[in-house]
Amino acid sequence: MKKIGILFGMEDTFPQAFIDRVNSKKIKGIVAEAITIDKVVQNKPTEYAVIIDRISQDVPFYRAYLKNAALTGTHIINNPFWWSADDKFFNNCLADVLGVPLPNTVILPSAEHPTDTTSKSFRNLAFPLDWDGIFDYIGFPAYMKPYAGGGWKNVYRLENKEEFWEKHRETGQLVMLLQEEIVFQDYYRVYCLGGKAVRIMPYEPRHPHHLRYVVENPNTDKKLMATIKDYTLRLCKGLGYDFNTVEFAVRDGIPYAIDFGNPAPDAEYTSVGAENFEWVVEESAKMAIDFAKKHKDGKMNLTWGTFIKDSVK
Repeated sequence: MKKIGILFGMEDTFPQAFIDRVNSKKIKGIVAEAITIDKVVQNKPTEYAVIIDRISQDVPFYRAYLKNAALTGTHIINNPFWWSADDKFFNNCLADVLGVPLPNTVILPSAEHPTDTTSKSFRNLAFPLDWDGIFDYIGFPAYMKPYAGGGWKNVYRLENKEEFWEKHRETGQLVMLLQEEIVFQDYYRVYCLGGKAVRIMPYEPRHPHHLRYVVENPNTDKKLMATIKDYTLRLCKGLGYDFNTVEFAVRDGIPYAIDFGNPAPDAEYTSVGAENFEWVVEESAKMAIDFAKKHKDGKMNLTWGTFIKDSVK
């Protein structure tokens, strides 16, 4: 019996819908269920061939559990080692290598010294930084956001240098990105599952959360859609994420990748709407079943991105 488990937190609709969909297909030797953990012993395998992870980004205990499970043969969606290693700035750097258009972006040291450091810890850092060069490269208005965060937390839109200095002080020990504003005509959020299934969803980030997928008269230009799909697959294959969303802001016909490291993307019915929800439930079930069929006991079954695979050739 190949078991597919799902590890989740406050989600209400997607986890059970996923379980029900997998089981409704009645694939011989494959069953899905919610995971229950009663103990985690080093180097001992779990009972699962595949685990979909929806919560370990917020629970370090779960991340440790998943790394151990991966070591002992479980296919984790998404790879917990890579998820622990990447960040939004590196992802931007990789996207540039992959030929995907991006807003101009720099990374900034934290406004406050990290705990247990002093000014002596930063003797390799110029003081002051080349702020004029940074501001000339980025321009204003600009966006500032954490280099390793998500969910629109601690995101600032900045009109000028004065506002930058004021808001940067508020960020404390967070390491921030400063990014060019892309004034867009269209915006898209794109699901990508298994490195092949793609769903392009018109999205309006300036709307209230529950209305962001409600967009009147979305652009359906076939060339633009093909380009967005191509860039989405490049990014997800490069990063090695089995379950991800990519966001694009379209300016003058060019889709710029804005945010593309979302390994536990929103999939709630109340957020994404009926049609998108049906798609992600069906495609995630098919993906998990496919991985369960390919699973090999005692072997490394993780997905690794082309960046990692090309590095060890």
